[in-house]
Amino acid sequence: MADRNAPEGTVAVRLRALRKQFGDVVAVDGVDLDVQDGEFLTLLGPSGSGKTTVLRLIAGFELPSSGTVELAGTDVTRRAPFERDVNTVFQDYALFPHMTVQDNVAYGLRVKKVGRKERASRALEALASVRLEGYGTRRPAQLSGGQRQRVALARALVNRPRVLLLDEPLGALDLKLREQMQVELKAIQRQVGITFLFVTHDQEEALTMSDRIAVFAGGRIEQVGTPAEVYENPATPFVAGFVGTSNLLTDTAASRVLGRPGTWSVRPEKIRLGGADARPEPGERGALGTVQEVVYVGSATRFLVDLDAGARLVALQQNLQTTSMDVQGMRGARVLLAWRTEHEFQVADGATTPAPPTTPTPVP
Repeated sequence: MADRNAPEGTVAVRLRALRKQFGDVVAVDGVDLDVQDGEFLTLLGPSGSGKTTVLRLIAGFELPSSGTVELAGTDVTRRAPFERDVNTVFQDYALFPHMTVQDNVAYGLRVKKVGRKERASRALEALASVRLEGYGTRRPAQLSGGQRQRVALARALVNRPRVLLLDEPLGALDLKLREQMQVELKAIQRQVGITFLFVTHDQEEALTMSDRIAVFAGGRIEQVGTPAEVYENPATPFVAGFVGTSNLLTDTAASRVLGRPGTWSVRPEKIRLGGADARPEPGERGALGTVQEVVYVGSATRFLVDLDAGARLVALQQNLQTTSMDVQGMRGARVLLAWRTEHEFQVADGATTPAPPTTPTPVP
């Protein structure tokens, strides 16, 4: 799938017809992608979707079966990793336990035979860029998980690469620290201005950090766009289901609820939950159903509702004035789901279309 949504500017990474096959397995199948200078672009997809293989092809750790990799306009498809102006940050950090933090950061410069004085200066500068001033004399074992992650980032930044490749670098962190590091990593990227290519299977992580997201499935790119575009206007049923909660109305259910055939999506947070005797407000669509499951998550509750029309939708309700006991009692209740018609999107074959203005159909 060609990347037709790339913003204008200098292209830091260009992939064309990129393919990688391992025996009978096609891991990457004809990927086209442009990544702009200074952009934070995330490769998002489930395990086995091809995203990490693409990162390794860019880094030079794997050679493609066919296709090309360009960095800043130069074809580097057959060049060795050390001949490419990129650095990689891995999930396990791979820090040397016997070295100080500063020596870990400066190691790449030492290999390149950069002078001692410049090594020290650039290592301290890199540590400052990740907010670790004063930590240079410590050992990795004396740091928290988040601090070790930032040391690994500083070690990659110290070489001043044009592109930084990050292979699920937050995967080993606990949830709270992971959320904190998502914000910090994006702030660091803005500060240093380097192009970041970030691999993750975590949809929320991708939505939080990215300028754009490339959604992978089966070795191909399903959609490229900003977080809002990918979430609000999913181009395929896979994207609709993988990025956020899948709420699809298809076939008979779509005809009965929307008055038109096809595959349609509406996001859970766009749906208003009411009693069975409620009616849609002007401009809203409504559908009656029965609550099958209630999932209380503290700040909000997810309701799984089986519609009389034959589909299952998830509605998300903020717990502004309710408790877990209040919502748990709703299991088995008859309810009305209502949403504004402009929040319906048709999902099919790589094109997402907002619903045309219509008069809402009667509640089925």
